[in-house]
Amino acid sequence: MEEAIIVAHKEAFQRIDHFLIKKGLGISRTRIQQLIKGGVVTVNLKSVKPNYKVHPMDRILLDIPPREKMDISPEEIPLEILFEDDHILAVNKPPNMVVHPAPGNYSGTLVNALLFYFNELSRVGRPERPGIIHRLDKETSGVIVVAKTEAAHNELSRQFKARKISKTYFAIVAGKMKKGSGKVTLSIGRDRLERKKISTRTVRPRESITEYKVIRRFPQATFIELKPHTGRTHQIRVHMTYLDHPIVGDKVYGGRRGLFVNDIKIDRHMLHAGKLGFIHPSTLQYMEITAPIPKDMEDLLEILCLSALSGQDYEP
Repeated sequence: MEEAIIVAHKEAFQRIDHFLIKKGLGISRTRIQQLIKGGVVTVNLKSVKPNYKVHPMDRILLDIPPREKMDISPEEIPLEILFEDDHILAVNKPPNMVVHPAPGNYSGTLVNALLFYFNELSRVGRPERPGIIHRLDKETSGVIVVAKTEAAHNELSRQFKARKISKTYFAIVAGKMKKGSGKVTLSIGRDRLERKKISTRTVRPRESITEYKVIRRFPQATFIELKPHTGRTHQIRVHMTYLDHPIVGDKVYGGRRGLFVNDIKIDRHMLHAGKLGFIHPSTLQYMEITAPIPKDMEDLLEILCLSALSGQDYEP
């Protein structure tokens, strides 16, 4: 798709990515930023950065390459349905399942499973993400709400953006936490050097807030409840590492600490999205969806409890 746009006087002096998103080109701000960085977007035949401020009579050229089409096949993968009506459905995503297809993961995803069981899902957003409003990391288990209609998709997206969604997570973290509860307020963003990681070492710090409360302490680990008040990528994992209590099994942010608990090797980070509260997009009634803790996490907690009961140090 090729576009040529002339900046009007009343549109001048705003960022080019903001300017283009308002033009209704049908592509996201993230995609626009990628195209600008890739040199696909030029101003007066010159490449610019996403923060370039447009000027009156600037001539912007875009030659937008079509996205690679993904052939998403429905797959008969078992799903644990927590709630369903004509507007939305909620599932308990198992650990180690990717939410939607992406390079390297074209099958076995939650979307592949949803397409097998449901004929109608919202088509708002990217074609490879039908019905998907929010995501969880591959290794994180728990509640995901999926939209069946565009109206439901738009309303729930609005609630997420406005931070009107109540989220409760459960995690097993390394070490015995001393404080019974607390709040982490930390500005984080994409790491300057390691682009796949999130950290405080960033050029675009964004506020992130997580409350936590101890449920049980064990000699080598602590079982906690967490309530994130912002939805930054990897927020909980980064915050727990910041407190020097990384989530058990977190190979990215926890280093070697917590990869073995009671001599048991932990193969994935022990984080579970246990509860999601929101206003139903049609009934306008508040509702909460709860997902039971997965078996591997439950088994580890049982081992920790038995060890404590056998005479090791234990605090409720």
